[in-house]
Amino acid sequence: MILVTGGTGLVGSHLLYELAGKNEKLRAIFRPSSDIGQVRNVFSYYADKAEADALFKSIEWVIADINDIPSLTLAFQDITKVYHCAALVSFDPSDEKKLRKINIEGTANIVNLCIANKIAKLCYVSSIAAIGSNQNNSKHDETSKWNPEENHNDYAISKYGAEIEVWRGTQEGVDTVIVNPGVVIGPGFWDSGSGKLFTKIDKGVNYHFPKVTGFVGVKDVIKSMVELMNSSVKNEQFIVISENLSFESVLKDTANYMDKPEPSKQLKKWMIAMGWIFQKIGSWFGGKRQITRDSINGLHEKTYFDNTKIKQSLKFEFTPVTKTLQQTADIYAHQK
Repeated sequence: MILVTGGTGLVGSHLLYELAGKNEKLRAIFRPSSDIGQVRNVFSYYADKAEADALFKSIEWVIADINDIPSLTLAFQDITKVYHCAALVSFDPSDEKKLRKINIEGTANIVNLCIANKIAKLCYVSSIAAIGSNQNNSKHDETSKWNPEENHNDYAISKYGAEIEVWRGTQEGVDTVIVNPGVVIGPGFWDSGSGKLFTKIDKGVNYHFPKVTGFVGVKDVIKSMVELMNSSVKNEQFIVISENLSFESVLKDTANYMDKPEPSKQLKKWMIAMGWIFQKIGSWFGGKRQITRDSINGLHEKTYFDNTKIKQSLKFEFTPVTKTLQQTADIYAHQK
């Protein structure tokens, strides 16, 4: 049986659809506050009602939390493979302790139970945020070294810390693959992550920004994970991106596919700084901070990632980001 954590998220829900379609015996954990109905909604994007219902019902849903050892221990019964997708994504400095608790300690709990239950193979979903940098400004790849002296945000630190826990597991006999996706584009979660791109474009966005990073479609992330888990590859990590693109081009392409006006003005650093000041003040009264000091420079950085390793290892072909954006925009329009 396969265990999936984070099954109610973008990557996890699409992974469950893929595995259920292959008639895999599945167990997915969720917290009482999670909406598993959203997973059924994702299934409906790719199958008719009868098939979507049947695939959804084939999953054994178990209430558990990666930071609750008793419930997690029960969820591991009769499990042979694990896809660990659960994580907290936040760039609010006030969430530092939560990020460490969920992303590092939670992953350590998963690894410990993989060791105890002699799990055949573990797939951990990390992030390009945990990839180190190169001094010569070449593309970042799997050999790039993490420099603790550099200015990393709390999310990146937590994902790197989680990877350390996963590597520890490999030293104790757990065969593992780690995937480091870029910005994951896909349908179903319009109020979080990359889904906000479509919601904001729909409402009208005037500004774009030049930040360059790696983008990838959710289907390619899932395909890479499943192929790696079914291969002889073990104890390796892989950057999973389709292309390095600017947010300016992604926002404009998305607007065109949604028949909305393109954002025509570039966000200046002083504008971000003003936003940081207002959010800083708001945080004194309990507001959430989405803009940090790092954001002021970060939205103008250009970081390039190399996907050569996974392309060569699996003879993997990525879907162009423009095609993924168009498909996701079509689903958004149909749903809304």
